Amino acid sequence: MVAGKRSEKEIGEGDEFEIHLVTSWDTKEIADLYRAGGWWREGWDHNELPRLIRKSYAFAVAVERHSGRAVGMGRAISDSTSDAYIQDVVVAPQYRHRGIGCMIVAELVTHCLTEGISWIGCIATPQTAGFYRELGFSQMEGFTPMLYGGSGGDIPS
Repeated sequence: MVAGKRSEKEIGEGDEFEIHLVTSWDTKEIADLYRAGGWWREGWDHNELPRLIRKSYAFAVAVERHSGRAVGMGRAISDSTSDAYIQDVVVAPQYRHRGIGCMIVAELVTHCLTEGISWIGCIATPQTAGFYRELGFSQMEGFTPMLYGGSGGDIPS
């Protein structure tokens, strides 16, 4: 089931967990992680998760070695040339504060840098800003994150 973009990819010196870059993973485990992050929306289709994983520039899964179970995830989306964004980083609540999130982000950043992508951004909540700062991210002064609201405005059809 583990099939990395550059074959199977593992990092981490810990005995308990390993990080894999994957192109597929157990749908229920990924849905459970999205729920743990508070991101699962009612009406989302589990059948779309394989496509989400496959179409991500890099999708990292933190795996507990003894059980083989996914305990965390994160992904990078990118144009594969110049820019990437880290998003959807979450660790199951019972595994938090053990360095797993750091391992996930480190693997995604390393993958991007190795592939020549050096502009790597993320949008952090106020509660997670310190976590990302410790990993080398900084606030972009003068910029405001924005999200399309669907009103259409003056966007031509």
